[in-house]
Amino acid sequence: MSAHRGSIPISPAGPTWEVPVVAGPEQEAAGSRPTSRDVARAAGVSQATVSLVFGEKWRGRVAERTAERVRATARDLGYRPNLAARNLRLGRTRTALLVVPALTNEFFARVYTGAARVAAEHGFGVVLYPSPEGIGPARDPFGSSRAALDGILASSMASDALATIQGDALPLVMLDSDPAGSLGAATVNLDIGDGMRRVTEHLLALGHRDFLHLAAGVDSWTFDVRSDALATALSGTETAVRTARALLTVEDARAAAEAALSAPGPRPTALVCDDDILAAGACKAARRLGLRVPEDLSVTGFDDLTLATAVEPELTTVRLPAEQFGERGMASLLAVLDGRTPPTDTLPVELVVRGSTAAAR
Repeated sequence: MSAHRGSIPISPAGPTWEVPVVAGPEQEAAGSRPTSRDVARAAGVSQATVSLVFGEKWRGRVAERTAERVRATARDLGYRPNLAARNLRLGRTRTALLVVPALTNEFFARVYTGAARVAAEHGFGVVLYPSPEGIGPARDPFGSSRAALDGILASSMASDALATIQGDALPLVMLDSDPAGSLGAATVNLDIGDGMRRVTEHLLALGHRDFLHLAAGVDSWTFDVRSDALATALSGTETAVRTARALLTVEDARAAAEAALSAPGPRPTALVCDDDILAAGACKAARRLGLRVPEDLSVTGFDDLTLATAVEPELTTVRLPAEQFGERGMASLLAVLDGRTPPTDTLPVELVVRGSTAAAR
């Protein structure tokens, strides 16, 4: 079977790229493969319109419905643009880097899924890179990120890893970060403060007035927001609140919660955790101390990981739309690369009430 090479015809809007692939059996039988001219004819548009759509320059020049019709027609015909030629002309690699604290956290896996979905729709790939031990600085994984990447998405928890990777050139979009002190050209956030406010109001409505906050022992803006929102929601309620800190592991959370719940003085009736992993550790601590959840101790989490429904009783927690978060992050990076202004609104979160909370005794 022979490979069919396409030419690069020039249109007034710029080059139209043909894909240098080995033709399939049907195309071999026909003696040709689909070209941009075929796509234009089948979609009822000009070849220049096809060039604009696949050159990602259609916005403001081609109707969105028309652009989608061109892409759908191309899929039906089996046509793809020559990305290598396009990237060479644009000076782009069509690759973004997503920097996260750890690959083991389900939340960041979901963020990646959302980011990769939007990236694929625009001909981009996403490389997932964990910051060493969740802290930095990290070694540049490419030797020269400027030559290998078009831009970076980074969680605030991994921001210390960015200095070597980003240098002073690559476009950066920060996720879950303080907009006032962001390192990036844009910032995408979830409404974390509202989530903690909802948790607090839920527990107050159940009659709880003695709280233990099991806080993440991580220096990060997102956990500072949780702490501040809890304090604000409890202000003026005559509620006692104590704080214990733990690393983001079940065992460290169990040890910290066990020590705090065993301390002298009135025992808390509500345990507010910064994360579902911490909440799972807190539930283990309660069992070891002979406390029943939720009869003796209400426990709340944050994130709504799979773990939230794997423990018994299932966790009352705050659901974060992780995939949508990744989608918004990637869309914002693409906007920055195109010279557009990304949206700045925060993504809403949801309180999910399950069996781990009940009225205070």
